[in-house]
Amino acid sequence: MTEIVTFGCRLNIHESEAMKTVIGSRDDLTVINSCAVTAEAARQARQAIRRLKRENPQRRIAVTGCAAQIDADRFTAMPEVDFVVGNAEKLKARTWAFLTETSGMLVTSDIMAADDIALPEIERFEGRARGFVQIQNGCDHRCTFCIIPFGRGNSRSLPPEMVIAQIRRLVEAGYKEIVLTGVDLTSYGPDLPDPLPLGSLVRRILREVPDLPRLRLSSIDSIEADADLMRALAEDDRLMPHLHLSLQAGDDLILKRMKRRHLRRDAIRFCAEARRLRPDIVFGADLIAGFPTEDEAMFTRSLDLIEECGITYLHAFPFSPRPGTPAARMPPVDGAEVKRRAARLREAGDRAMARFLASETGEIREILMERGGIGRTAQFAAVRPDRPAAPGSFMRVRVEGQQGRELLATAL
Repeated sequence: MTEIVTFGCRLNIHESEAMKTVIGSRDDLTVINSCAVTAEAARQARQAIRRLKRENPQRRIAVTGCAAQIDADRFTAMPEVDFVVGNAEKLKARTWAFLTETSGMLVTSDIMAADDIALPEIERFEGRARGFVQIQNGCDHRCTFCIIPFGRGNSRSLPPEMVIAQIRRLVEAGYKEIVLTGVDLTSYGPDLPDPLPLGSLVRRILREVPDLPRLRLSSIDSIEADADLMRALAEDDRLMPHLHLSLQAGDDLILKRMKRRHLRRDAIRFCAEARRLRPDIVFGADLIAGFPTEDEAMFTRSLDLIEECGITYLHAFPFSPRPGTPAARMPPVDGAEVKRRAARLREAGDRAMARFLASETGEIREILMERGGIGRTAQFAAVRPDRPAAPGSFMRVRVEGQQGRELLATAL
């Protein structure tokens, strides 16, 4: 089987599995599926390419993913790279069949012209207890800090019949939890011949695939959450009580300069309403520290948002300027201060996580086992039970305490 090294989001995980299907078995090829969400992510991909070539000089290396799409010239200039493949081409079998012994071949196209999702059938995700289904790709929004639309193109949705067929295949293959993925998940549907919002798709999945025990959403934009999505959250416990929110900041002026579509009060109101509908829900969130022009008072409002929204799983990022974005031209915050603020966000996130884990002691939970003796609750908390079980199986446990970021439990 072709070796694929994956960086970045759950969508990349899904697409790496799809590439295994379309490429087939090529022992001489390693594919780097890159990420461009930060400059550091792109740097890590280049570092991996150099390391892999040192380890096996005879191995051919292809680079794809968002970093390759956005900065193709930089990768074609690397002597270690044989092929650079664009995001619109990487899931098409004819692309990989077309590659010859010629080095330096560039196979990319205008990603903004892409109008569909090339999605081969996937029957399993190697080494993973849950299955991923891509329902959407691209993004129509232009947040001032984000380069991803230029790597993914405009928003486009997979027809619901194809989504449901893929979920059924994975359930039949034994997967008990499915994660819906996309670049901008809550923008799903308006481009379809019969427009269908995300909430309606979720309810249809739960209705038409009754054998699916767990359905989970990846990151969502809370301002786009529709009434059907909130209704599904309230009425069907198979939709997991765990939402990861793209918040980015807690200060209204910074949110406007980011060109986000929500204000601070919108985020707080959404979390309160979701918690009213589903009292056991937990939230993850992305927050950026040190966005250009952010002063201490603005940062404090982001810091306070962790408590006001009740965030459990915090992803805190130091601002990383991406060339070509409006934010890269804005007055920057001192780099050392950006790092300090990111550290303060992480510390607050660690305290919130510790409180949540402590509150779980004594609770009875059903966990889905993964590799390494770890299971996940419906709220995505990591649990280490006192006896092993097969990855992909359910186990009922009593939480006895915690160790670091894991819960310790006794199997029932």
